[in-house]
Amino acid sequence: MASPETGPEVSDASRVLQRVFGYDSFREGQQEIIDHVVAGGDALVLMPTGGGKSLCYQIPALVRKGVGVVVSPLIALMQDQVDALTALGARAGFLNSTQDPDERRRVESAFLSGELDLLYLAPERLRAESTLRLLDRGTISLFAIDEAHCVSQWGHDFRPDYLALSTLHERWPEVPRIALTATATEATHAEIASRLNLKDARHFVASFDRPNIQYRIAPKNEPKRQLLELLRTEHPGDAGIVYCLSRASVEKIAEFLVENGIEALPYHAGLDTRTRAANQARFLRDDGVVMVATIAFGMGIDKPDVRFVAHLDLPKSVEGYYQETGRAGRDGMPSTAWLAYGLNDVVQQRKMIDTSEGDDAHRRRLSIHLDAMLALCETVECRRVQLLAYFGQHSTACGNCDTCLSPPESWDGTIAAQKLLSAVLRLRRERNQKFGAGHVIDILLGKNTPKIVQHDHNSLTVFGIGTELRDTEWRGVVRQLLAQGLLSVEGDYGTLVLTEASDEVLYKRRQVLLRREAERAARAAKAAKSRRATPVDLPEEAVPVFEQLRTWRAATAKEQGVPAYVIFHDATLRQIAAESPSSLAELGTVSGVGENKLAKYGQQILDTLTA
Repeated sequence: MASPETGPEVSDASRVLQRVFGYDSFREGQQEIIDHVVAGGDALVLMPTGGGKSLCYQIPALVRKGVGVVVSPLIALMQDQVDALTALGARAGFLNSTQDPDERRRVESAFLSGELDLLYLAPERLRAESTLRLLDRGTISLFAIDEAHCVSQWGHDFRPDYLALSTLHERWPEVPRIALTATATEATHAEIASRLNLKDARHFVASFDRPNIQYRIAPKNEPKRQLLELLRTEHPGDAGIVYCLSRASVEKIAEFLVENGIEALPYHAGLDTRTRAANQARFLRDDGVVMVATIAFGMGIDKPDVRFVAHLDLPKSVEGYYQETGRAGRDGMPSTAWLAYGLNDVVQQRKMIDTSEGDDAHRRRLSIHLDAMLALCETVECRRVQLLAYFGQHSTACGNCDTCLSPPESWDGTIAAQKLLSAVLRLRRERNQKFGAGHVIDILLGKNTPKIVQHDHNSLTVFGIGTELRDTEWRGVVRQLLAQGLLSVEGDYGTLVLTEASDEVLYKRRQVLLRREAERAARAAKAAKSRRATPVDLPEEAVPVFEQLRTWRAATAKEQGVPAYVIFHDATLRQIAAESPSSLAELGTVSGVGENKLAKYGQQILDTLTA
């Protein structure tokens, strides 16, 4: 959009922000990044999902001479990204394997003739010599490497093709590069800089805090029922994502939700490409759809009004958890990150690590990731403080997570821990046997089950010594001992075994502090429900107007074949409903209404308001 005669000017960025995107001011940190890239500098940007990362390369691409080349890992989402830019009046295109030869030729011609502002490419396409020769013939304003954490070889989103992106600077040394990610510890941050040859780039690290997201972790107790209650009481009709560990679980949960009147769709790698694409399109384009998925789903999803992300299985790492929960509330409105977590999750994850491919160092890395995730689950402190500390950032208690809304109690579980560890020890020493948590707990509770009678375990000295706790409470003890490394599991059946640290509890009187769940989760959910009872920043009389605007937006989006948020975000419609502008000039002052959208939709909105 910058003319070749004038060249890039830093001050142009603010004009583009207002004219194209309809915003009066930048979010915190954006302008400094944009000014740096507009001036030709390389940048490595760590910014949370919903923090406005895309503007950090889109605006420089619109200001600088030439075409911004954006490396995006997901072909399935390129069309939506291009649609969103086109709706703003920007000239955008993509090249990928879904296009026929005529489409590709048309986009290539537009690139060469300078008729594009942004061109989206998958990383694997940059390994083709034909693509490199094409780029050589055009004028490139910048390279943007989105989802840059994909270059991390030990990350769960690793993409081998990202490793080749380090050569961009060698071939086009004068073209600035900006790499962006929402998920990176200090180690991953350093790995991105090294593998993408960005050591001399300026690094920008924003706060990873997402204050609009309420983090809650609940003990598993019929998780399907818990999920249904969450959706019915706190998020009726809302769009959301439910993550499950296995494909079979995805199918079962999606079917369960549909049976209970909730519009839900499955997404996992076992579905054929067409079904996955169709389900993803429905989730993006329709209001109120719940996607039940494995972690194969979500990267690059720009849907702003995802009101909740629920996990029915324990994530493998805090990085994965943060990235997945970050898909909620991109529009800044109150949203929920809810996780159901239980003993079997810990056993299953430990077993997966023990049987994983790779050397001992790799398994140690996986264990460190899991330990950090367990620490987040078991903390009695603020979840947000613990989460941000993992990424090297300091915070104070947030007042908007379950442990802040209803602080859990700590109790001295030393004696309980000694009883449980003693039971595991006696089985091993006296009977040369190992059993899973359920059987050990039955021994402590003095239950004469057929298995206990069969093995004569009712004659052990530890039989019946744990009746002061209920079955569910003992399972909590086992879970927390596993989380603290005072107990371990092994084998296909998850049998309990002692660790070196177990001796400190059994023989050296090491104190073991445990958390008591009580009814904390229920109270936190009640607080969340009351918090969401009234739409935020919307007077009661404006609610029907907001719904009218949503209806208009849905019809318009369907007619154009684009996601509803491409027309306008909820936040923009909410401001229109609250302010009720009566002229195009007044409507043009609303945040998110740029020149192109004002010209295209302005009169329709005014007509809807007066209907």
